Amino acid sequence: MKKLSKNEKAIEKALIRGEFKPVSHAELAEIAEAIERRKKDAVLNIRINRFDLKNIQDKANKLGVPYQKLVAEILHRFAA
Repeated sequence: MKKLSKNEKAIEKALIRGEFKPVSHAELAEIAEAIERRKKDAVLNIRINRFDLKNIQDKANKLGVPYQKLVAEILHRFAA
C-alpha cells in the first residue's frame, strides 16, 4: 500500500467528512474546458532586455512563483 503525503491525507479526511460535493455534468464540462484552455502546449522563444527579465524574475520571486509561470500567466491574461 502506498503512503499518502500530508496533503493527500488532508484531502482524504475532507472526503470522509463529506466536504466535497459532486458537480453537475455542465459544471464538469466547464471545468474541463478551463483546464484545456490553460494547458501549455506551445513553445515561445523571445528575446527581451536583460533588465526587464531581471525585474520580472524579482517580481516572481516576491510572489513565490517561477518567473516563466508568471510570464505565461501575464500573456494568458493579455490574450484573454
